[in-house]
Amino acid sequence: MRHSRYLVAALGAALLAPAYAAKPVAKPAANVALELAHNLGPQAEARLQEVVDRFNKENGATLTLSRLEKGGKPVALNLIRRAEMGDVLSQAKHFVPLHQMMSKSGKGLKFADVSSDLKAGVVDARGRLVALPLVYSTPVLFYNKNAFRKAGLDPERPPVTWFEMQGMLDKLQSAGYTCPYTSSWPVWVHVDNVSALSGVPAASDKGQLSFNGLPQVKHVAMMATWTKAGYFHLFGRRDEASGKFNEGECAMITTDSREHADFKEARGVELGVAALPHHDDVYGGRRSTLADGASLWIGAGRSAAEYKVAAKFVSYLLSPEIQIEIVRRHGGLPLTTAARSAVRSALLRDDDRTLDVAFASLDGNGAKTAVRVANIEPVLLIANEELEAVWADRKPAKAALDTSVSRGNGILGATPALKKTQPF
Repeated sequence: MRHSRYLVAALGAALLAPAYAAKPVAKPAANVALELAHNLGPQAEARLQEVVDRFNKENGATLTLSRLEKGGKPVALNLIRRAEMGDVLSQAKHFVPLHQMMSKSGKGLKFADVSSDLKAGVVDARGRLVALPLVYSTPVLFYNKNAFRKAGLDPERPPVTWFEMQGMLDKLQSAGYTCPYTSSWPVWVHVDNVSALSGVPAASDKGQLSFNGLPQVKHVAMMATWTKAGYFHLFGRRDEASGKFNEGECAMITTDSREHADFKEARGVELGVAALPHHDDVYGGRRSTLADGASLWIGAGRSAAEYKVAAKFVSYLLSPEIQIEIVRRHGGLPLTTAARSAVRSALLRDDDRTLDVAFASLDGNGAKTAVRVANIEPVLLIANEELEAVWADRKPAKAALDTSVSRGNGILGATPALKKTQPF
């Protein structure tokens, strides 16, 4: 489970890396021209352009940027965010598997090297990569240690459960915080991941939505009582809340782990990070969160020369320098074990535990639960509407989630491709 600063917009920033030692310019590949389609904002696009320019210079290539049009025919390289996966699944014939392109171009991929937590929606039945999970993350809890001190709370002991968190929110409110807690990406956090943590996935193995069970109803209802009490404030459906935390207005936020890079300079905030709280009264105890984000897909119908350049670009993105920068400076989870080890050392030197917290929360299960509500745009829209109705005290939690599931399953039944996890 952008934007404002949408998750895939982080890609443009994540790919910016400092200049490295000069490399010899490769022999031009017969002036092959290639497109990379995206839907980044102006600033992120400018940063991505710098990376493309450097890649072109180092490889004698002609890679250019273009806009990713909804429903349009894919170009050679396509950056797809989680909410846009429906377009990929409904146009399977217009894409080719990443592993196939890399193999034919002489740049084979070692599938085992990519973290199992980061393979959601980008591997086939044999575990081969069909796309590159370039900027994936998982929800965590960020908190302001300065706010904790002001409220008389131990800044090194963040809440572990939602019940424990409620008492802390009361103290933060009493200390003068008008926004003790907020959340970005409410469906991704409070439906997909709260469900996964509780051991009751938001969808069944057959792709039927089922996030209207007792654990989910109790959680959404709890958030409603927090809203009434002034503990929980919702600012939007995407990452609008992140700006409030970044300004020091809110004391706690649940959002994508990649935002640790954005919060480092937050106003008046000494950043703390902890795993997403869980409900300790669910059967089986705490389970694992999920990973998702922006992935790179390969368009079909290109020449061998074009695919050779595309494969070079993928290898470039997987280079140690770029992988380290994606994590250390811009928050994405490292794709490989080697990158994870290297980046962990750098983050710990900065007293940043986000990487450890994120992977401990995933616990090797981040790719489970194939169908995610936040990945299916029409269902995401419905779920957002219903959650907002509950938290605005217009509808009971049970009725809202029943409606979300019923309407969502109706959409999935009418468009079976949306229930698929990958097109091959």
